[in-house]
Amino acid sequence: MRVPALIFVSLACLLLAACSGPAPRPVATTGTIAQPSLPISELGNEVALYALGLIDTGYRFGGKNPEAGLDCSGMVSYIYAQATNLKVRGSAFDIARNAKPIERGALRPGDLVFFNTSNRPFSHVGIYIGDARFVHAPSTNGKVRIDRLNDRYYAQRFEAARTFFD
Repeated sequence: MRVPALIFVSLACLLLAACSGPAPRPVATTGTIAQPSLPISELGNEVALYALGLIDTGYRFGGKNPEAGLDCSGMVSYIYAQATNLKVRGSAFDIARNAKPIERGALRPGDLVFFNTSNRPFSHVGIYIGDARFVHAPSTNGKVRIDRLNDRYYAQRFEAARTFFD
């Protein structure tokens, strides 16, 4: 009876070890050859998890905390302060100006995605959570929610990806 249990534990350990870290994988980007993605950022994961915790929080223009409501830049500022102690302030445009540009294919959880939704550059920002999805505070429907980068509306308005992580 001890040998089967030992075999089971050994197999379980091997399976867990195989799943314990992200393996480099090709990331397809439009018009370029696939390149390996960057390693996952622990701080970025914290940002993404915190963002998920704010789903269904009410929208409020100029809102900077969940109790009063959040707008897109207020949501980003609040999450980065809570999850990482990074001070990220200002409008979506200001945040874009202060973050490091990255290629869309290099996006990792916790990175930022920017859109032109008001006929102004960098007028909307969201937090990338992986699998071409992002969390943001749109005024439409009045709540923080998840959308996809390849949804027609956002795909047509996508401007840039930025990061605060190495």
